[in-house]
Amino acid sequence: MALITLKSFHFCSPGAPASRRVLLTLCKSLSSAGERRKPQSYSPTAVRVLCSKDKCRDVFCWKNHVQLRMQSLSVNETVHLCGDTGSSAQARERWMDEQVFFRTLKSLHTSQEIFKFLRCLEVMSDIMASGALQRISEVEVDGDGLKNPEDVLENEVFRALCFQFEFESSKLSNTGLLNALQALIRLRIDPQSTLIASLLSECEERLANRKLTVDSLCSLGESLLELEVPSCAMLEQIVSHMQEKDIENWSPREMAMVYKILQVVVGEREQYRDLLNRMNSATLTIAYQLCPKFTSAILNSLVALHQTQVVPLILALCKHSVKHVPYFTSDELASVLEAFLFFGHREQIFTEALEKHVPKSIPAMPPETVSKVMRYCCQKKILSKPILDAVAEGFISNADSFTTDQIAEYIVPFGTLNYLPPNASSLFRKLEAILHTRLGQFRPHALLNLLHSCVLIQRYPVNFLPKIFSPYFLQELQAQPPGLDRVVASQLTQLFLTVTLECPFYEGPKLLPKYQVNAFLTTHCFLDVHLFRKVKSGLLYLLKKRMYFSSEVSTPYFYTVESSVEGLKWELQLCTYDIEIKLDEEGFMLPATQCEEVHTRIALCVDGQNRFCVNSHNLLGEEAIKQRHLQLLGYKVVQVPFFEVESIKSCRKMAEYLHRKIFPHTYGHGC
Repeated sequence: MALITLKSFHFCSPGAPASRRVLLTLCKSLSSAGERRKPQSYSPTAVRVLCSKDKCRDVFCWKNHVQLRMQSLSVNETVHLCGDTGSSAQARERWMDEQVFFRTLKSLHTSQEIFKFLRCLEVMSDIMASGALQRISEVEVDGDGLKNPEDVLENEVFRALCFQFEFESSKLSNTGLLNALQALIRLRIDPQSTLIASLLSECEERLANRKLTVDSLCSLGESLLELEVPSCAMLEQIVSHMQEKDIENWSPREMAMVYKILQVVVGEREQYRDLLNRMNSATLTIAYQLCPKFTSAILNSLVALHQTQVVPLILALCKHSVKHVPYFTSDELASVLEAFLFFGHREQIFTEALEKHVPKSIPAMPPETVSKVMRYCCQKKILSKPILDAVAEGFISNADSFTTDQIAEYIVPFGTLNYLPPNASSLFRKLEAILHTRLGQFRPHALLNLLHSCVLIQRYPVNFLPKIFSPYFLQELQAQPPGLDRVVASQLTQLFLTVTLECPFYEGPKLLPKYQVNAFLTTHCFLDVHLFRKVKSGLLYLLKKRMYFSSEVSTPYFYTVESSVEGLKWELQLCTYDIEIKLDEEGFMLPATQCEEVHTRIALCVDGQNRFCVNSHNLLGEEAIKQRHLQLLGYKVVQVPFFEVESIKSCRKMAEYLHRKIFPHTYGHGC
């Protein structure tokens, strides 16, 4: 990010030669190809600075007609912007002036309007001046930095303010000092400049002398955190002072800010653990009061600090975040989603809130946030058609500007959740066009995940498989974390099996045997023991003898079925609770151990809830491709989904159900 360097000021008395008059050299932004403007000389105009002790001294401003009298307050003087200002006439007058000033300032939307407004002022407190800098930062700074650096930083009014803040820092109020520091940091003023150094030095002195309130400590901490290299020593001082304060009296803003500071200073040390535990307890009592910004910030801090043990607080914040979904900024929403993923939490009402808000927000939402939404849906197995359809539309319109990782993050959930949007043909045409032009830009594992997700939903990337199966690409996979682990090898093998079974026209390179596995590692097919026992009992009641079906497998994650298709010998894997029944040519059952005279193999897929998308009857991609491949290998696949049998209570009823599913032609005529 470009930094604007504001160099030191050089000043002299009004009677000095022109060559020694006030000069200010300002480097252009780095985006201007490093060119520097020549120093400009300005006619100095005396500006009266009224200090709190009514002492006056002359300083110099640039250009005629820029006459600002900035009234400064002593360090210990309090200025109330939102409450009682005292009973003196001077305080009442200042309060009214500041009220009008800030109301007017808020109505201005460009830096030029603000500078024009400031020129008209005769007297301005340091709080008003720092407020003006803050308003300039609000209207001129976006995600890419300062929008118009020359218009702001070369403006004589801006320079006059900076000059006085630098050389009068010791006379500023805490509020004026901290607000100015924060605004100048956001305006990307170089942290190494004498201006920032002067303000930081003054803050450090007041911090050491314990002259900062809790609110001021938090404001200073917020500014330090915005520096690229924050001062850990000052942050530790802030935390040390905060430990002495009564946590129960902290505001939500103060609580959120201390959490953020702890992210930087805690590390592996235990010295702040007691403070963190007290904060967790106090935050639980105010969780329902938190605004969207602080809810997101605290959840983000709990993730960074690995506070997995504070379950009640996490649950409270996650539930509270539901009502804030429409009001989160994109970054805040991404932080909340990351917390849901990190803590393994899922709220149905949160998902419903996302479905209402996200689809209409996607056109304006940055791709990083959309990627996080998709990762949340993918990992939580949430098939949200409104979200996925909107994401597909956004991909078709904007994918050319996405990074390769974002492209993969957009597409992979469609395969995982086994869902094709209404515009699937346009979606995958767009994806294919991008792959043709940017294939070499993808990281190896991201590309493998992307292509594997495509085959789950019967979109076959045959044009790109030669690259995937090439020795060079496989070496790249092996060289980058996580390397060629079991999951990666399973994806490669399933890609090869898919193209062999479903794309017989493919004549490109094959996957070398040393990279093939005979056991697919799946991520969702965990054993539903209760459902399996229920089906097994019903099957035993139906078939009378245990010898007629087999359910023996090696691990809870895999299934093993041997078959041969046109010389292809393969050992597949189903999940442990899948059952196999063998029939002879006349349809009579054979013992499960018999291998000869087998005419029909029936694969009974006992599909528990974990094989489906959440609150849905839609099979996950991993299960769908498994059953598809079993059919292609010659098996008669019979699906026993949980939602069809969960209401069946007796063995006899279960046997009747299984009879109807497995042997529909003999149902009602006896076995």
